[in-house]
Amino acid sequence: MTSVASDLRSVDDHLRHVLTSITPLAEIEVSLLDAHGCVLAEDVTADAPLPRFDNAAMDGYAVRAADVAEASPDHPVELPVVGDIAAGSAGVYAVNPGLCVRIMTGAPVPSGADAVVPVEWTDGGVARVRIHRAATVGMHIRRAGEDVVAGQTVLRAGTALGAAQIGLLAAVGRGRVRVRPKPRVVVFSTGNELVDVGGTPGPAQIYESNSYALTAAAREAGAIAYRVGIVPDDPSRLLSLIEDQLVRADLVVTSGGVSAGAYDVVKEVLSRLGTVEFVKVAMQPGMPQGFGRVGPDGTPIFTLPGNPVSAFVSFEVFVRPAIRRMLGRETLYRPLVRAVLSEPLHKSAGKRAYVRARLDVRDGAYVVAPVGGMGSHLVASLAQANALIVLPEHATEVPAGVTVSVMVLERRQP
Repeated sequence: MTSVASDLRSVDDHLRHVLTSITPLAEIEVSLLDAHGCVLAEDVTADAPLPRFDNAAMDGYAVRAADVAEASPDHPVELPVVGDIAAGSAGVYAVNPGLCVRIMTGAPVPSGADAVVPVEWTDGGVARVRIHRAATVGMHIRRAGEDVVAGQTVLRAGTALGAAQIGLLAAVGRGRVRVRPKPRVVVFSTGNELVDVGGTPGPAQIYESNSYALTAAAREAGAIAYRVGIVPDDPSRLLSLIEDQLVRADLVVTSGGVSAGAYDVVKEVLSRLGTVEFVKVAMQPGMPQGFGRVGPDGTPIFTLPGNPVSAFVSFEVFVRPAIRRMLGRETLYRPLVRAVLSEPLHKSAGKRAYVRARLDVRDGAYVVAPVGGMGSHLVASLAQANALIVLPEHATEVPAGVTVSVMVLERRQP
């Protein structure tokens, strides 16, 4: 059992609080390409077999296998070619004993034929063809229904629709399907000290990066994300922007303005609405957190800290699982693996730490090394990391060589 200071909420408790109030979005029917990245909300069955008919798997000649059973390079079998069948051909053909038909890949196999001899096994003849190898029954024929039979359920509700699933839906003739739609996420940052990329920072200003990183992270999580940009420390302008954006938002994510400073306008404005709770969570980085609902439809809103690493880690721990739940995904969390720590780490007791790291495989085992310092402003080290080392609340000194829990941020790595 981990202990958390009485004025702090544990990470697990805050995540539980968030997910308890988040539900999957209502089902809608969409066109096939718009369904990409969504979760299927219905079982899909095939109305017809797949393939729909016996067809050639290669360019060649449709034959009776018995007619070429003795064919060899030294003793080729010569057959008359009585027709050509192209892919998409609707003509009626038959192959009688001692004859063959030239056929293209995907073309329907004519009656009487029970094999396709690849053109590479022949001299490529047009009127007559010399066949140099024997064929067996069924060779290079795609049988009707060998992939899918009529009435078969090809995809179940709850399936995440990637490129392969979209292709299967098209193959069985489904142009529209019912899905859990992608949530629309609106992202913005607050602060007079911020200037947008392309602008010129003043003496006490910095380029704003959080809204770019968080918008990209929301898209990686599966959402449709809109970056609104920067809102100055002006309560009336902040309130007006939130009200305007709720028209298109299923979820709002802000960064900055949630600590205890005199100009933390997000906390000031949303506290007056009485629908957003601001707490301190026992985590490092990312202690100040806000979550609640705003607007007439009760749109969920996350208010994240302003430091770039704090905002990013907070998104991964709290916002990404919420987006995945809205999508209807079964898997809400980044994968966790166990890895050997290559360098010692130390932290304060009482908070769960998320340390930027590089995860690799050496000799078939995971090895992880911290990247950069612990400062929540160090974005260069964040860009080099492909994982977060997760250190429990009670830990203080973690020596090299021990096995630690690691959140994998990039599936392609290691």
